[in-house]
Amino acid sequence: MSGVVSVVRGDVVESRHAVSVAVWHETEGQVGSVGDETAMTFYRSAAKPMQALPLVEEGVVGRFGLTPEELALCCASHEGELAHVTGARSILAKAGADESLLQCGAHAPFSPFAAQILAAGGHAPDRIHNNCSGKHAGMIAFALAMGWDPEHYQEAWHPVQQRMLTEVERWTGVARDGIRKGIDGCGIPCFAVPLDVMAASFARYAAAASRGEPAAVVVDAMTTNSFMVGGTGRTCTEVMEVAGDRVFVKLGAEGVYGGGVPSQGLGFAIKVPDGGRRAVEVALIRTLECLGVLDATEVERLRVHANPDVMNTRGEIVGEIRAEFDLPAIATAGA
Repeated sequence: MSGVVSVVRGDVVESRHAVSVAVWHETEGQVGSVGDETAMTFYRSAAKPMQALPLVEEGVVGRFGLTPEELALCCASHEGELAHVTGARSILAKAGADESLLQCGAHAPFSPFAAQILAAGGHAPDRIHNNCSGKHAGMIAFALAMGWDPEHYQEAWHPVQQRMLTEVERWTGVARDGIRKGIDGCGIPCFAVPLDVMAASFARYAAAASRGEPAAVVVDAMTTNSFMVGGTGRTCTEVMEVAGDRVFVKLGAEGVYGGGVPSQGLGFAIKVPDGGRRAVEVALIRTLECLGVLDATEVERLRVHANPDVMNTRGEIVGEIRAEFDLPAIATAGA
């Protein structure tokens, strides 16, 4: 069965985005899918909850006194708002690290308001404003806590990145030689596996969190501090605000979303092959609706993400974006 997110203008479907979704249960395996669930897919930033886990397991959070907000920021692709920038600087300061160690590139804050404030103050964007600065700050803290030289922490050979690869091996069950590799937008290695394998990794992670294992600390940080994971108006932030601890979700670049439902041991992975973010966010809400994570009232509260209006330059509603797929097999998960 194929999945589609349609862009409708008037009563005509103007554009269509193909969507692939895979849903796994920790013990039952795949319990639902649409599209091509075997497509090789980079996690991109959707891997961040797994990449943050060593901070908990190796005692870095306790050693440096990182707060739940700061741990959530290590999982973030943030908007560059004041809380995000302040949080990243705090992580570095607690670890005794200088901001110059950051190896993510500089870009303006994603938040137009934050970018405006920065420009109005006569400041150029720096690496701390990068949407991945929380992850990078966490990796620097991890290196220092483990006694490793933090220089070149972004390189594939560095012990930090070797541990990141080990985490992907651990949760996917795929040997490192079978994991495809590339370089992410922020300069660190990124990892690709088939979409259904990615969904399985989130199922295992969610189940571990439900059992109170260290993954629970990361999931709790994300769901109780969802602003730090994204920011103002972000789909990931608002989904977790509405759903609370029922689900954790994480955006990845190029049309990717991943997440899990701890209480059910479910994980899911979504990929829009054309990379369209407008489509993957709509697909996320539809997936969570099919999973029973969100009820009709909650979907309506999230309508700006679930069924966005298409607007013209006069501020008139001229169409909508809507999901056109189902996941009927989900009802049997965990039965």
